[in-house]
Amino acid sequence: VQLQASGGGLVQAGGSLRLSCAASGRTFSSIAMAWFRQAPGKAREFVANIIWDGRSTYYADSVKGRFTISRDNAKNTVYLQMNSLKPEDTAVYYCAAGHGGSFLNNYNVWGQGTLVTVSS
Repeated sequence: VQLQASGGGLVQAGGSLRLSCAASGRTFSSIAMAWFRQAPGKAREFVANIIWDGRSTYYADSVKGRFTISRDNAKNTVYLQMNSLKPEDTAVYYCAAGHGGSFLNNYNVWGQGTLVTVSS
């Protein structure tokens, strides 16, 4: 699997963005997907994940109720809808494929990252 993230940009606080992660490869529909983010000077952190069939999702407390992860296995794409954005959501967002859960080491394929900047 190879991953290509897109959809980042500059948005005002309270606004919305939708990130997309397009995957190549035949195994996409059988693997868990996740979004992580890394703010300047900080460690990469878990944002959300979704299991292979989309029936179960899990979110970091910091984004719960504001972000929604989803996937379309027919299009080999996973999405992150981000609403009510805050300046502290500013980061490079990475999509990842792997075994699931919230730990970085559970994911062995990473996209290149897309920058989200939220202005106050």
